Amino acid sequence: MTGLTNDRPENLADLLGRWDEPEMGPVPPVADEDFPEVCAFLDRWIEVIDAPGEADRVRLLNALLAEAAAYPRITEHDGYGWHLHYRDDGTRLPAVLRAVTSVAAAEYLTATSLHRLGRCAATECRRAFIDFTRSGTQRYCTHACVNRDAVRRHRARKKEIQAR
Repeated sequence: MTGLTNDRPENLADLLGRWDEPEMGPVPPVADEDFPEVCAFLDRWIEVIDAPGEADRVRLLNALLAEAAAYPRITEHDGYGWHLHYRDDGTRLPAVLRAVTSVAAAEYLTATSLHRLGRCAATECRRAFIDFTRSGTQRYCTHACVNRDAVRRHRARKKEIQAR
């Protein structure tokens, strides 16, 4: 989901081209009017990522979960084996994206820690990330940003020492 947050799809075709079937299942029913609804969901998802504290993050995520509410059911289809669906059959793309993202985030964040959604600490980046590290202390979206920021800090210290 951070891929769609960091690099917003330009249109419905772009979104469908990035649909990750092994991760999210087969592409759900789609209509031309779905793209604005997906964009509205992405805006709300950004609010979850940027929530200033755990209580705010939970409130925002619970609102998304309430909209995605359907009784969970075990299903098997299209060669994906037995798995849970948190949506009604025939649900269109925006609702599926909201349900899959919200439930997966709620499961992961409550099993680990609610602070594991964040923004890259590199001031020139600020891309969203999900912290999957064992320690739960990730601050950067990629190793490239870690390295760039380390070089920037090193050069700033060196410049400060030379200025003395």
